[in-house]
Amino acid sequence: MGMHRRGWTLMTLSAGALFALDPALAADAPPPLSAYGELPGVEQMSLSPNGTAIAAATRINGERRFIVIDPAGGVRAMLPLGDAKIRGVDWVDEQHVSLVRSATEYIGDEFTKSTMELSGAIIIPLDGSKPWLVFGNIDSMAHATFGSYGFRTIGGHAFGYFGGLTLARTGDGNGYRFDRGDPALFAVNMENKSVHRLALAAADGHYRDWVIDGAGKVAATLDYSRGDGNWTLLAGTGAAIARGNDPSARVSLISLSHDGSAAILRKRDPDGNEPRWYQVPLAGGAPTEFLGGVDVERIYVDPASGRMIGYLPDSGESSGVPVLDDPALQERMRKVYRAFPKRRVEVRDFTQDMSRVLVRTSGNGDPGSWFLVDVTGRKADPVGDERPLIGAAQVGPISTVTYHAADGLELRGILTLPPGRDPHNLPVVMLPHGGPNARDVAAFDWWAQALASRGYAVFQPNFRGSTDRDDAFIHAGDGQWGRKMQTDISDGLAELARQGIVDPKRACIVGASYGGYAALAGVTLQKGLYRCAVAVAPVSDLSEMYYTDLAESADDPLTRRLQKQQLGDPSTFGAVSPRRHAAQADAPVLLIHGKDDTVVPFRQSQTMADALKDAHKPVEMVVLQKEDHWLSRSETRKQMLEA
Repeated sequence: MGMHRRGWTLMTLSAGALFALDPALAADAPPPLSAYGELPGVEQMSLSPNGTAIAAATRINGERRFIVIDPAGGVRAMLPLGDAKIRGVDWVDEQHVSLVRSATEYIGDEFTKSTMELSGAIIIPLDGSKPWLVFGNIDSMAHATFGSYGFRTIGGHAFGYFGGLTLARTGDGNGYRFDRGDPALFAVNMENKSVHRLALAAADGHYRDWVIDGAGKVAATLDYSRGDGNWTLLAGTGAAIARGNDPSARVSLISLSHDGSAAILRKRDPDGNEPRWYQVPLAGGAPTEFLGGVDVERIYVDPASGRMIGYLPDSGESSGVPVLDDPALQERMRKVYRAFPKRRVEVRDFTQDMSRVLVRTSGNGDPGSWFLVDVTGRKADPVGDERPLIGAAQVGPISTVTYHAADGLELRGILTLPPGRDPHNLPVVMLPHGGPNARDVAAFDWWAQALASRGYAVFQPNFRGSTDRDDAFIHAGDGQWGRKMQTDISDGLAELARQGIVDPKRACIVGASYGGYAALAGVTLQKGLYRCAVAVAPVSDLSEMYYTDLAESADDPLTRRLQKQQLGDPSTFGAVSPRRHAAQADAPVLLIHGKDDTVVPFRQSQTMADALKDAHKPVEMVVLQKEDHWLSRSETRKQMLEA
């Protein structure tokens, strides 16, 4: 299968190269930091159901745009995006595209949490009519969506399925207000914007999830009690077809089975950590376990029917090849992966017969590229370049390092080296991820690469509690904030020093969210390891986080259980809270926090800065205006990198 630059391409607009692939630049001329901090040139991309058009959130002549383009380069739709935070692009059918954006919204001081990050789905018709917001024309509903459950074409008409929130009348009867935060399920007609409720919201103290079948009907409902952990799986008829109890809410409704006769349920048995997968017959009968012993990263679902068609095994270190039920589709997927043997491959979209597949790649020599693979025509056309200012030779070498913690637990981390430098005795930045239930993989990482471009080795340790191993490894992090999760990071530093790659006397610890907590803990709870700490949107006080989360959830019992499971006994929080140990800080601290953060309150950085100042410790705080927890804006990403 060859790589082509002609034919099916998005690089033929009269406005200039839309996703131009720049040639590799010299490794000794590092790009400006803005090349890393800028949002990717392609943020989101989706392939039309018949494979004849692409929709993308991208940048054209320096301006962010939403665009729909056909194979000949014809523009079917184009909209300015400005500073909108884009979270998804999906085709509804051949004539409508859904663009999901989010915004930090003030909802009122009468709620347990006065601001929320709310999402909205904008429907863009391709017949030239005006884009519109789902639920935006209904005064009695919140103008936001709370989950998307797919799209279907029924009787020639397109429908979208969304969680929606019905509002209550104000006391004077002249308006509406938020009342409760449990969404119901609605079908929305894409042509006339009419809305029909398919399923009621969960009862108080419960939450619900749904699966929609190919006919646009509710095929299965999972109802979970936040109080006692009891759950019930119901068929579309309302009959209970499975029950169980899981206080940690580790049960999920995934999709329909391959033939549509069963619901796919993922859960854990009470005495085991490993996830198990079941097919639960919708007509009733005993659940059947399948995928035994397979760690699954992703399930592939047919967007037209809601049925499972395969899965992606979780290989931890690199991207595995999807396993599909249909042998013909399986062979086509193998061909796609064989076309990119040295890159990390992500299948982002595909036609139903997988004759055309939209692929994103990254890794060594690749700062993020998009290809449309014509499987039957045996060619792969480049259709997107995420960072055109960064050449292949300017991508710092990426590898996986395996090492052992002090207690013998095997760990992995991602090492990014400065391009063109001898990997010996380098200054090093330890860059633990957020979550903490997340992971880093051997792929292009804009933050790690920005630091590596300035001469630092960058190490991203997947400490215990990360998701790069099985569930037992994840739960090995329970109760280990500031303890073994922290020493897992410094054990990685010791291993790199042992190999002679880094100079341990020139080490800094940097991170965001949980990684920001780890950065602060590295210079307060640990001593003599790091020359500096940079904490972005960090947790600095576990007690404050715990009680804030409980207050904002209205003392939700599930929140309480999960927090105690992950953090441990609240009476021990002070011992591992960096703010309480500010006087022991042995290196300068830089704090960076977005004012619109709805996940980790801005106050967590403010109080840490105050504690360090009171202890006469060197500290600087950078405030990111109009920024959320995820560094969603280019300007503030660049401000963070410069700082």
